[in-house]
Amino acid sequence: MIQIDINTVVENITVVELTGDIDASTAPKVSEEILPLATPGCKILINMSNVPYMSSAGLRTLLSLYRQTTAKEGKVVLVGLSEELQDTMSVTGFLDFFATAENVESGMATLN
Repeated sequence: MIQIDINTVVENITVVELTGDIDASTAPKVSEEILPLATPGCKILINMSNVPYMSSAGLRTLLSLYRQTTAKEGKVVLVGLSEELQDTMSVTGFLDFFATAENVESGMATLN
C-alpha cells in the first residue's frame, strides 16, 4: 500500500509526498500519479522521507519520470532518501541522474 499526496506550491513547484514501499505492486500507481506531472518546464520535488523500501520497479518509475522531465526541460529533486535507498541508488548509478536534498526546504532551494 502506498499513499501519494500531490500539492503544487509557490513558483510552480509540485511536491509529491510518498508514504510506503515502492515495489512491483505499488510502482504502477506511482507511475500513473506522477508521470503526468512531467510537463514542459516543470519543477517536481519528491519527498521520500516515508519510503522505507524501493524495488527495481520503483527505480524504473523514477527513471521514467527523470527521462520525461528532462525531455521537457523540467527538473526533479528527490528529498529525504533513507541511507538504504541512497546506497541502492548509488550502486545502481541512479544518484548520478537525480539532484537530492536532505529536506523539503533545501530541495525547494535546489529547484529555484
